[in-house]
Amino acid sequence: MSESEETPVQARSREPAESTSINTPLPWAYGVPPLKAQLRSTPDDFRVEEVLGYDADGQGEHALLWVEKRGANTDWVARELAKFAGVAQVAVGYAGMKDRHAVTRQTFSVQLAGKPDPDWSTFPHADVKVLAATRHSRKLKRGALRGNRFVLVLRQVQGDRDAAEHVLQQIARRGVPNYYGEQRFGREGGNVAQARAMFAGRRVERDKRSFLLSAARSQIFNSVLAARVERDAWDSPLDGDIWALAGSRSWFGPEPFSEVLAERLARLDIHPSGPLWGQGELPSKGAAGALEQSIAESYSDLAAGLVAARMDQERRPLRLVPTDLTWRWLEEDALELSFELPAGAYATVVVRELAQS
Repeated sequence: MSESEETPVQARSREPAESTSINTPLPWAYGVPPLKAQLRSTPDDFRVEEVLGYDADGQGEHALLWVEKRGANTDWVARELAKFAGVAQVAVGYAGMKDRHAVTRQTFSVQLAGKPDPDWSTFPHADVKVLAATRHSRKLKRGALRGNRFVLVLRQVQGDRDAAEHVLQQIARRGVPNYYGEQRFGREGGNVAQARAMFAGRRVERDKRSFLLSAARSQIFNSVLAARVERDAWDSPLDGDIWALAGSRSWFGPEPFSEVLAERLARLDIHPSGPLWGQGELPSKGAAGALEQSIAESYSDLAAGLVAARMDQERRPLRLVPTDLTWRWLEEDALELSFELPAGAYATVVVRELAQS
């Protein structure tokens, strides 16, 4: 799907950015971003609404709560809901962690086990509101959502608005590299260092272990994707690619690239994929497999640690396509972006193609 001819915007340097609050030091797909801007000037400038993809069934022992929180951590809200309902923390479920420095709306489930619903309107935290409550037969499980809807406002915007318009059109048409955002790596990227220490024998709490395993996998994946962005092959094929089905965790291949695959790639039905490292045979072959293997070898301690932890080989799409992307200028220096992303994707990796802080 690469352009046969680069535009002036694409022809700008693909060298990595310096690390900032918006960007990680990874190569851009469309050249140096045309704008400088501030993201998250206030929580109201970063709004997230969870999309479960299904409705409550109206019966059962779980209260399904639609909650708005401002400047609050998801896990803290879950603990406070448990206290308020007089149940153990394990009785509270949610589908995904949401940004703390934002205004977010998401669903929580609270298992009441024969208890009546408390008066949720009296929940005693001003920055957390229970907007709606209904009954449901099952606890919410992590990852059980379709995606998230974002409305973001960039402030103090400077730069070439015509070039920004072109980049936005490219993002709407082609998408962006599906990097893991800097949130995955912890403060100053410390989760990868902690993962290395864990693999070397340091004991960590069970809950923290999963975060460190994820950070190690994400480091290898981002490095593979960065190498493909540098080759302008993040949304186009390499020999031996494994293909991820859009909107699904399913994948297939490798198989010879054909007109059928080209057509599916062009209409965003499939995406090239990269490795989530673990035990088992690497499914990609040819040039794609050789690239992935060489990068995993450059992170041999992380790769070996993931195998020892019995993580299985999985795949993640290299391309992320925002759904229903729209934008408008609120003021001369304020740009609003609105879009939906699938679960596990990061809004900041969309913004980083457009603006640096």
